[in-house]
Amino acid sequence: MAGRACGCGSGHLSEDNARFLLLALLLALYLLAGAAVFSALELAHELQAAQRWEGRLADFGRRHNLSRDELRAFLRHYEEASRAGVRVDGTRPRWDFTGAFYFVGTVVSTIGFGMTTPATVGGKTFLILYGLIGCASTILFFNLFLERLITVIAYITKSCHQQQLRSQRALPQGGLKNLGKHEANGLAGWKPSVYYVMLILCVASVLISCCASAMYTSIEGWSYFDSLYFCFVAFSTIGFGDLVSSQNSQYKSQGLYRFANFAFILMGVCCLYSLFNVISILIKQSMNWILRKMDGGCCQQCQSGLSRSRRNVIMPGNVQNRCNISIETDGVMDSDTDGRRPSGEMISMKDFLAANKVSLAILQKQLSETANGCPHQTSTLSRDNEFSGGVGAFAIMNNRLAETSGDR
Repeated sequence: MAGRACGCGSGHLSEDNARFLLLALLLALYLLAGAAVFSALELAHELQAAQRWEGRLADFGRRHNLSRDELRAFLRHYEEASRAGVRVDGTRPRWDFTGAFYFVGTVVSTIGFGMTTPATVGGKTFLILYGLIGCASTILFFNLFLERLITVIAYITKSCHQQQLRSQRALPQGGLKNLGKHEANGLAGWKPSVYYVMLILCVASVLISCCASAMYTSIEGWSYFDSLYFCFVAFSTIGFGDLVSSQNSQYKSQGLYRFANFAFILMGVCCLYSLFNVISILIKQSMNWILRKMDGGCCQQCQSGLSRSRRNVIMPGNVQNRCNISIETDGVMDSDTDGRRPSGEMISMKDFLAANKVSLAILQKQLSETANGCPHQTSTLSRDNEFSGGVGAFAIMNNRLAETSGDR
């Protein structure tokens, strides 16, 4: 990868920095593309709505003999009342206990619909302190949920894998007890693929969204498509606030509906959060693939340039086959089978170190690990395991999926 195995120079980025910059570039392009698409889809509708509103406002002013300034002053008062929770249609109180509980749920889950906001200085101050601890605790809860969910999925998929081996008569009915030690260890170390986990989470998210949408369609009166739209906006914690559930003053089976609404939002947020983190693994693998391709082309150009400019440079891997290095003379003594170089040609230590920088770095790492008593891992394994360490959800999923494990 960039700066990892290429000897082009010392100014190249490390692998982590290259991946970060590539992701930033892709996100910027993604934002530009999204802005272009949404502008093309929504701008005409916005202009038409503004034109209709101006026509209605002018017609209302003429019929009631009101000036435009008077109408706008009245509408500003309504906007203030709307921010406080007042609506034209009857809605439930925003700041009774059930309404406040709904509000704090949207705060700690980072959904933030925006239909209810604190208006007092005390409320805004308390929100800052409350959200600081609540949001951090909720993120921890989501990470722990993800950890247990992956454990359950791993157990189920491993059982299915074991049953498949039994059906193929590769595993006896006695299970792991009747297997040899090598085969038992191989099955015990089996881990689910990230693609299976993503498929299961996709199915679970779709089922929860479909069931919740059917409930919202029948109780809130929304169309089924709008209900699906609300589910994604709420479960992904985007929370626009254009559609908000459980806001009317009265519902049929109101207590049961509010409990079901809370349960659906909780399960949906947990499943979609887990799905997002699994998809991020695939995005990271795609970036690793892109960086490997870029690094391969860079190394080929670098090697071809070195071969043209320095005829006698010692490349890694060819030192033992072509010559022996004399430390005393800082030169090259050719082997008998390779012919002798002209007596005046010598290689400097600077060229030797530049050509063998990667090998020396690996050797230095091995010596350091040996001196500190740390077990040595091969460089191939460390290159394959792109998810060593990590924080948050990456740390939780580390070595729990086949694609994030070094012992594949």
